[in-house]
Amino acid sequence: MMIRASFVTLPLALVAAFSVTACGSGGGELNSDHGKALVIGHRGASALRPEHTLASYTQAIEDGADVIEPDLVATKDGFLVARHENEISGTTNVATVARFAGRKTTKVIDGNKLEGWFTEDFTLAEIKELRAKERIPQIRPDNTKYDGQFEVPTLTEIVALAKSMSAKTGRTIHLYPETKHPSYFQSIGLPLEERLLTVLAQDDYSARRATIYIQSFETANLKTLRAKIGKSHPTYRLIQLMDDDKVQPPDFVLAGSKRTYGDLMTAAGMQEVAAYADGVGPYKLSIIPQDSKGNLGTPTALVGNAHAAGLRVHPYTFRPENNFLPTSLKSNGSAATRNVDGSVAEIQAYLKAGIDGFFTDDPAVGRRAVDSFKRS
Repeated sequence: MMIRASFVTLPLALVAAFSVTACGSGGGELNSDHGKALVIGHRGASALRPEHTLASYTQAIEDGADVIEPDLVATKDGFLVARHENEISGTTNVATVARFAGRKTTKVIDGNKLEGWFTEDFTLAEIKELRAKERIPQIRPDNTKYDGQFEVPTLTEIVALAKSMSAKTGRTIHLYPETKHPSYFQSIGLPLEERLLTVLAQDDYSARRATIYIQSFETANLKTLRAKIGKSHPTYRLIQLMDDDKVQPPDFVLAGSKRTYGDLMTAAGMQEVAAYADGVGPYKLSIIPQDSKGNLGTPTALVGNAHAAGLRVHPYTFRPENNFLPTSLKSNGSAATRNVDGSVAEIQAYLKAGIDGFFTDDPAVGRRAVDSFKRS
């Protein structure tokens, strides 16, 4: 994803009864196992632990997340690992490992020129030599005490964690993998789609028991996945991520199209999305924009357009620090000050606007917002 209480586990047969078995029918399923909006642990509990680590995912589950989200990129030998980007200097210690100094390079990813170290230039064994670090230490200085402690996990390891934590907690922990830069990985001979489906099929937990929300900022690979999945995986959902309405999906740019995410947010655009996806994951300000002072304004038509097309709506990303909150909800203190009450209030404004779930860096705050929410 881009920067920008009591639990009841339903029997498998009942979960299946609510499963989407055809495109665009997401509006008919339960939001979560307990009938409330989904709390999605964005990269785990990344406000409390370095993102995309087993420690972060574990914290998210312990704090009440219904779903954990791994962003997936490929290694040189074709394994899927969890990193926010394939350029890993900001989230690992790779820049300090002398034997990897020569791997530093410059690449163009989705039209953006980037310098650094890239997962596709490393084998899984080499990736496992690295250790994770906090990506935004200026905002989350407490997380830096965990720098150097945790490996970069594979998707297989994340599935195993969700399975074991489901047994431990007695509730089903769902998964929300994102295919990062799929057109780019396709172009270098490391397509993500088949690798993702293969890993998910290897364990009954991810193959049939947990709901798997597969997300992408691109449209073409979701259509490819829909063709591969068909109706044979009733617990899989496809989610179209959406950036700011002026931004173009990367595959639209590659195809020479002038259309933007804004075109997909219209009533007609949502009907188009519903032909291949079960929900949308929009940037939160596309649902409730901020005014010139940085305060929350009037909700747009996005949620209504999506629901009319039978699509679920899971916006990103809610973060508990002052730096990320609307002006009127900030507390006294610095940009890094943790502001739980402000974050709860922000999330509840979006729940009032009708969202079906949300990505949060702090699932404990998200759980509090959902469980204390009373629709007026």
